[in-house]
Amino acid sequence: MSFRDKPGFMVDTILNTTVPLAERLRPKSIDAVIGQQHLLGQGKPLRILFEGGHLHSMILWGPPGIGKTTLARLMANTFKFNFIALSAVLSGMKEIRDAVESAQIQLKQGKKTIVFVDEVHRFNKAQQDAFLPYVESGMFIFVGATTENPSFEINSALLSRVSVYLLKGFSDTELSEMLDRACTVLGDLTFTDAAKKILIDSADGDGRKLLNNIESVMQFALIKRVKSIDDIFLASTLTENFRYFDKSGDVFYNQISALQKSVRGSSPDGAMYWLCRMLDGGVDPRYLARRILRMAWEDIGLADPRAASIALDAAETYERLGTPEGELALAQAVLYLAAAPKSNAGYNAYNEARAFVSKDKSRPVPLHLCNVPTRLMKNSSYAKNYRYAHNEPNAYAAGETYFPDDLPLQQWYRPVQRGLENKIGEKLSRLKLLDADWLSAKKVSEIKAENKN
Repeated sequence: MSFRDKPGFMVDTILNTTVPLAERLRPKSIDAVIGQQHLLGQGKPLRILFEGGHLHSMILWGPPGIGKTTLARLMANTFKFNFIALSAVLSGMKEIRDAVESAQIQLKQGKKTIVFVDEVHRFNKAQQDAFLPYVESGMFIFVGATTENPSFEINSALLSRVSVYLLKGFSDTELSEMLDRACTVLGDLTFTDAAKKILIDSADGDGRKLLNNIESVMQFALIKRVKSIDDIFLASTLTENFRYFDKSGDVFYNQISALQKSVRGSSPDGAMYWLCRMLDGGVDPRYLARRILRMAWEDIGLADPRAASIALDAAETYERLGTPEGELALAQAVLYLAAAPKSNAGYNAYNEARAFVSKDKSRPVPLHLCNVPTRLMKNSSYAKNYRYAHNEPNAYAAGETYFPDDLPLQQWYRPVQRGLENKIGEKLSRLKLLDADWLSAKKVSEIKAENKN
């Protein structure tokens, strides 16, 4: 069965209408929906809701242009519910109160309501809380749509009363199906395979963007009386491809996470991909420079101290050169960090020590470690028995302790056997042997002293 035959799919003539192509091709049933098969396939959560006849409040979470509004409207149509749409960008408490009042009137008339809130994360806490009693009582079905992670952007009270469904961006195959569907209502207009690929790539997983681009190209084709669209024609008509990239949202943090994990995983090419994705999306290179410097200390540390210097030099180079020349320095710093030996020993040591100190009591500094700026303090046993390391064999005071007297020795720093830290670990092991020898000699000396007495 072709999509033309699927129930609910309406083929319209679009050349003589002001209705946007995306709206004209909006599916009229879940069988006509492209994508989201992890939710709409047989036996999947939303399919079960549609077929079971029981609807509950929910949040639809995912990138732009993937059908969140379409699903909400399909729910209203399928269940014969009244549909009220709010935009959190344009609406306030008045619009929320009006929606509640309308839903109450509909309920008295025996008809339920879906209150759909687009960009729900834009509502503040008070506005989100306004829905709570009605969602809890079931007076209406609340359906929120958001591009941001609900865990961070939706109040916990509202979040606990709804189900969250994660929608995915369209795959190239799904976008290709959408493009073919659009082509059937474009009259004699056709696209070459090369042109189709460009349109699909430019959409970047956004179905609405794909259809808007098709519509834009169609208008140019009508003006220039072109019936076959090729890649050359697209190059002269299609606007620059701006990828979906929210500089403060979930996608932003996912991509910086992918960059750091690629560096940590010693994948120069993977790290280069995510760096370029973020630069292409419009991230501030200065932010990247700060994160790259952090990666040098967090994931490489003393295994290769040069990594931090290279990261810092790259940041300073960017400040001198700016974009785009300075981005090359950031790229090469990322390559070096990805290829460098890895160690989080210093990072772990710092975190463990901070955690210990935050919970431990305030212990006094041992007298032998105290500062002695005055003669009185020196005569009062301050710094008594302190051993000056430079005067000791190997410049190491074997057996000396540097913790408070009532605190057992701690070991937070555990060097890894990679890079420079391998040598650091070997040195610390040798020093421990010197400590053991010194303590053994001290014990023998004490035993002899006791026997002599």
